[in-house]
Amino acid sequence: MSTTHASSSRSLVVIPTYNERDCVTPITQAVLAAAPDVHVLIVDDNSPDGTGAIADQLAAANPRVRTLHRQGKQGLGAAYRNAFDLALDQGWNHIVQMDADFSHDPQDVPRLLQAIRAGADLAIGSRYTRGGGTRNWGLGRRLISRFGCLYAQIILGVRVRDLTSGFKAWSAEGLRRIRLGEVATRGYGFQIEMNYRALQNGLRVTEVPILFVERRAGASKMSGQIFTEAIVAVWKMRWLIRPVGP
Repeated sequence: MSTTHASSSRSLVVIPTYNERDCVTPITQAVLAAAPDVHVLIVDDNSPDGTGAIADQLAAANPRVRTLHRQGKQGLGAAYRNAFDLALDQGWNHIVQMDADFSHDPQDVPRLLQAIRAGADLAIGSRYTRGGGTRNWGLGRRLISRFGCLYAQIILGVRVRDLTSGFKAWSAEGLRRIRLGEVATRGYGFQIEMNYRALQNGLRVTEVPILFVERRAGASKMSGQIFTEAIVAVWKMRWLIRPVGP
């Protein structure tokens, strides 16, 4: 992995991958084209389909691409925590997180970054704020997603509409205040916990409307176990995560 300090560009897009060989090249190229001032960090969990090797080829061919290889599939939250720690150590000012499967539109990356540059600490790509939405989802998927967000809103007592969104931009200062070492969830509950910790730490949070599109290729990583983990984790967050003073 390249260890060059971020100097010419201060925005890093983090893309975790596991068995995304069909998506990793086009998503990386699309992000670089949509936001010419960003770099991309591909975080691969030792994908058996060769995604990591493809990522290394992309990095070798383009100085705006770098890779982080992990020993195995350890969870989405752990992948992001590792990437965020690295980004903070290397001095990046803005960090975007997004999926590899084009469910998050690379054209929205500049919009999220603009919200951070305008003063937000966390800009959430929101399906459920005015102007946002989903495409190619069945009724069951829509109901589960909306229920999950509403459930978390009620239990945690917050007003953010899309607490489960995985498409976000952070300021470096905002991420430092989160205290990443205390984040406990590993799967999709990680998205809720990070948002809740941001609110409890007094970060400036805004929602940017996006259109979420069902993945183009490969298999979804969502499962009943992941959903159940998130449901249980919300109660732990409510009782264990307390507001942090100035």
